[in-house]
Amino acid sequence: MKIEGLDYNTQREKLIMAEYGREIQKMIEHACGLPTKEERLKCAKTIIQQMENRPTQLKSNADYKQTLWDHLYLMSHRELDIDWPYDVSEADKIHSKPQPIKLPQQHIRLRHYGHLVEQLLEKLQTMPEGEEREELAKVTANQMKRDLAQWGHGSMDDERVASDLARFTNGAIQLDLNHFRFDKVVPDDNRRPKKKK
Repeated sequence: MKIEGLDYNTQREKLIMAEYGREIQKMIEHACGLPTKEERLKCAKTIIQQMENRPTQLKSNADYKQTLWDHLYLMSHRELDIDWPYDVSEADKIHSKPQPIKLPQQHIRLRHYGHLVEQLLEKLQTMPEGEEREELAKVTANQMKRDLAQWGHGSMDDERVASDLARFTNGAIQLDLNHFRFDKVVPDDNRRPKKKK
């Protein structure tokens, strides 16, 4: 439905950078139509001042003036013919999309313990006996017990942790449960559903 005299944004040209608004876009179009380079440059500097007054997060950047000139260049459809006070040759990089990040595609054998515990178990197999290996075994055992408590996979008793530790290190680490003391593990109550009263 088209009503004469009403001008909707859906009928207008799409803004290149909506954060500056339609008025700035109109000023840039006006600047592009000016006859001399001096007039266009003077108008561009005034537009930059107006762009600075907009509440943006750019001001926290060290090179925000450069960014404003890059934005002006892009919003003018690269047609504003002036002697640019900043180099705008890299301005197109602003709109370029980053390359997708490759996610690690590795199989985690012990899902309830996680990949880091797997790495610790592998390290424990190759470490020479000594105080450092005993300390790493203690840290690993406590982490395994916390993981069992967090993910709720069956029991989190000391015997299971000791058995898993021995099995996944191919017998290199044997916890003596008569002497070894685990850190106190408190199950996370937020994971359990609340009982209705």
